[in-house]
Amino acid sequence: MLSINEIKKPIAADIDAFEERFKSSMQSSVPLLDRITHYIVKRKGKQIRPMFVFFSASICGGINDSTHRGAALVELLHTATLVHDDVVDNSYQRRGFFSINALWKNKIAVLVGDYLLSKGLLLSINNNDFQLLRIVSEAVRQMSEGELLQVEKVRRMDVDEPVYYEVIRQKTASLIASCCACGAASAGADEATVEKMRQFGEKIGIAFQIKDDMFDFGTDDVGKPLGIDIKEKKVTLPLIYSLNNATKPERKRIISLVKNHNDDPNKIAEIIRFVNETGGLQYAETQMKKYQDEAFQLLNTFPESESRSSLEQLVRFTTERNR
Repeated sequence: MLSINEIKKPIAADIDAFEERFKSSMQSSVPLLDRITHYIVKRKGKQIRPMFVFFSASICGGINDSTHRGAALVELLHTATLVHDDVVDNSYQRRGFFSINALWKNKIAVLVGDYLLSKGLLLSINNNDFQLLRIVSEAVRQMSEGELLQVEKVRRMDVDEPVYYEVIRQKTASLIASCCACGAASAGADEATVEKMRQFGEKIGIAFQIKDDMFDFGTDDVGKPLGIDIKEKKVTLPLIYSLNNATKPERKRIISLVKNHNDDPNKIAEIIRFVNETGGLQYAETQMKKYQDEAFQLLNTFPESESRSSLEQLVRFTTERNR
């Protein structure tokens, strides 16, 4: 599999330009705010989301100024939601660094999230990018609903496959879907093509989340602590499958372990063993590949090009990674 830097090569100049624009889009005359946004920019991730925006634009007509604003809009609104998420979850780390609320406390973190949200809205409104704003705002709405749906279902331990897919479609897939739709829209694609790219991104997002959920039940060091979802009482696809195929007493016993013993390492190991022995991981792998294949079918309706090939590699990178 290609590295992220190799995949990025055809749009490397665009990503560099985007990073500069993104940095300037966050600037403020308030010294404290400027210091915090500088901290955020310095700890950026792999730039997967902007890459989806740029490659999607490239196969739908070409990258332009609107594409750069679309990528910045996605990152501004996404970063705002992450800052707020860390407050909600009382999380003091993100990607191995201290979170904003860990360093500057909750009140400032919430205000920083609000500021980033407003910057994204203004970036779109000031440039009449109303279609891009609609696409990304819809994703943020779905992310919020998905998070609340998960909270509601976790409390009652009431999660089946349809509910699981609805949660991850809204929580995770809607954001990648908005990246691909924004890229297409920024390049001037028609509504049908924008919708096709949205569906393409949604399928990638679902495959990505299934893969992520599988790590919870792995046996190797994959960069995500084993059993973290179990500790949070999140019922994900591997566990759902195993519970659905267990005897009634076994199902009752495992649900009781998740509900009442989710902080006991030995009980967590028992749940992980149960999922591995009853085919939960294999089933999740099959479903992940199904969504990946459906994404490729949509992508292959576009003419062959370097960007289409890079987009395919980016999909493989996000859905076949080991961590």
